[in-house]
Amino acid sequence: MPTLDILGIPHHYERYGTPANPSFPTLVFVHGWLLSHHYWSPLIQVLEKQYACVSYDLRGFGESQGETALTQPSQDYNLAAYATDLVTLLEKLHIDHAWLVGHSLGGSIGIWGAHLCPERVRGVICLNAGGGIYLKEAFERFRSAGENLVKFRPAWLGNLPGLDLVFSRLMVKQPLGRRWGQQRLWDLLRADGTAARGSLLETTTEAEVHLLPRLVADLAQPVYFFAGQQDQVMEIKYVNYLASFHSSFHPLGQNVIELANCGHFAMLEQLPTVADKMVQILQTAGY
Repeated sequence: MPTLDILGIPHHYERYGTPANPSFPTLVFVHGWLLSHHYWSPLIQVLEKQYACVSYDLRGFGESQGETALTQPSQDYNLAAYATDLVTLLEKLHIDHAWLVGHSLGGSIGIWGAHLCPERVRGVICLNAGGGIYLKEAFERFRSAGENLVKFRPAWLGNLPGLDLVFSRLMVKQPLGRRWGQQRLWDLLRADGTAARGSLLETTTEAEVHLLPRLVADLAQPVYFFAGQQDQVMEIKYVNYLASFHSSFHPLGQNVIELANCGHFAMLEQLPTVADKMVQILQTAGY
């Protein structure tokens, strides 16, 4: 299992594929909150035939764990901090030309990564990611529910019969395969508590939310957004709002791809469509 040391924490990563052309960028996949790199596997299996791909676990999630470093008071879990981890990963893997593909929280990290490292990041594709509007009461409820989820997760939860079926139905239009319910449950139980709580609270402040549109507006790289029509976590109106700040949005939302019969896990729920659209985007960019 390959790892890279970033801020004293071993970051698990996987490399796949050989580019059809040496000038093609590497696709770097960034997962969402309480998840891991595993959810990208089906999409990567399609794309690795043409593009080199890298997936990794964010600090404190999946296999990217450290017994002491994660609990240090100086550790930051905001979007800029996670994007800095991402840029360090690009540097250490000698990835000079990357397209970032982020899901949910990973989309926001990808936007920040493009902002911090425009010389390496050539484009961003966001799945089920948007925002930019701060609704105080809604965010307070979201944070409270998330904190409770992280706080009350006894180890025996993983052995509760049928709970994987429940997780396979959460946040999606149609149930996912049972193995994804098991994976989501495992990722919830595995996540480091300090990182899970810190990333929840630090990435959803009013300042962080309001800064995202400004970053998108300043990006010279192409940025695309995939939105599930039935996504109740990140509704289409919030995806369109954030996408509208990029120059490629006008006049008809050209950088937003709406997905029918799709909830919050586009890469699993609408795999063929997402893969096809991503290839079209990359081909339009000359790859």
